[in-house]
Amino acid sequence: MHEGGRAAVKLSLFSLTWPIFVESALQMFLRISDTFMLSKVSDNAVAAVGVANQILIFVVLMFNVIAVGSAVVITQYIGARRHNEIGRLASSSIAINFLFGVLVSVLVVSFNVPLLRIFDLDPAVFNLSQDFLHIAGAALVIQGVLTGVTAIIQSHGFTRHTMMVTIGMNVLNLCGNYLVIYGPFGFPKFGVTGVAVSTATAQLIGLAVNLVILRKVAGVQLTWAHLTNWKKEHVDKVLRVGLPSSINNCSYSASQFVTTAFIATLGTAALTTRIYTMNLVFLVMILAISIGRGGQIIIGQMIGAGDRELAYRTVYRYLRASMLITLAAASVIALFRVPLLGMFTSDASIIKMGATLLVLGLLLEPGRNFNIIIERSLAAAGDARFAMIGSVSVSWLFSVPMIYLLGIHMGYGLLGIWAAYIMDEWFRGLILFMRWRSKAWQRKVLVQRKEEAAVVR
Repeated sequence: MHEGGRAAVKLSLFSLTWPIFVESALQMFLRISDTFMLSKVSDNAVAAVGVANQILIFVVLMFNVIAVGSAVVITQYIGARRHNEIGRLASSSIAINFLFGVLVSVLVVSFNVPLLRIFDLDPAVFNLSQDFLHIAGAALVIQGVLTGVTAIIQSHGFTRHTMMVTIGMNVLNLCGNYLVIYGPFGFPKFGVTGVAVSTATAQLIGLAVNLVILRKVAGVQLTWAHLTNWKKEHVDKVLRVGLPSSINNCSYSASQFVTTAFIATLGTAALTTRIYTMNLVFLVMILAISIGRGGQIIIGQMIGAGDRELAYRTVYRYLRASMLITLAAASVIALFRVPLLGMFTSDASIIKMGATLLVLGLLLEPGRNFNIIIERSLAAAGDARFAMIGSVSVSWLFSVPMIYLLGIHMGYGLLGIWAAYIMDEWFRGLILFMRWRSKAWQRKVLVQRKEEAAVVR
């Protein structure tokens, strides 16, 4: 094994993954806490923020074009022991995400009305959603830079630091929400607009702290020259992974966007049921996502160090462990499904349907886990393009039509839509699994070790 390989193996999956899980859970909790606290005000407010967040989540995934690509490339550079190039690569990534964030913020604020009209909302819900998007959309530039900076810190293995920052962001957000929703001590109540301001402020402070960590802890020096003068080789490598990965994520989110529009035609109760149910299963989803991200860091460093066979075997070990963990988590949520849903609503029909969907999660979540782990591993190897083609094809040629057929046309509603979700995740996962077994990804390495590059020259 190469020296670089030994350095990669020293990174424990558990030590990387548990802070990523906590951080990811808290990032999602940043949105869930908005929903939970607003549920004490009205179901209309919940539906408004839930629909607006569908748009925001779709947009945030677009920032991963650069964040995911730079994280993968940096892990391979670390494994190849080419540390002197990382500062310039990181600077370019952050600058691109900033410019992209500005563009996206302008577009979301300018076109919030046609975006919201897709969902055919009640007038009251529509107006609340529009108020929320005006502020949250303008703050998307903060999210864009934050996403990029966090990914770079984590690619160095400092996942606990980003976790602690996210904890602080959640504390700030909860305090801000409490002030603007409940108005203690005579503080004015601002409702959904106040919630948007609270979340944006917490993210801005979190970004400032993460920039300090990037420089002081990860040792990545950002310079004005590197922020404005990008190296073509670096940008090409980042886009080679980031663009397909982001297209894949955006495609998945777009399919969820379309599905939400389908569900909106079933009425506000169905839409609210979907929001509450997804808030709970997100906790299971991020288990798989966290293991996938932790594994991606290690696999990327192994591949950068030239240990491709070890990377191949390691993915199977990670997959077995994550499947068991995900199934156990889904089982716990299914067991306590009624009291968990009761935290959000007292509507008996919403609780009944939501409880049934959570039981179906015993089939859905292991399939989602299967899909995520293999997709992240292929991305770590630089083979993101195949994952993108396979996943996008399945989503739009099979899954979305099946969702409409079962859920809307045949009248099975949310049950039919969840059945289509299950088929989608397992089908996509099997396609990606076959690619990993073929070892075709071993030809997609992005970075060579200094010793190997010298031999080639």
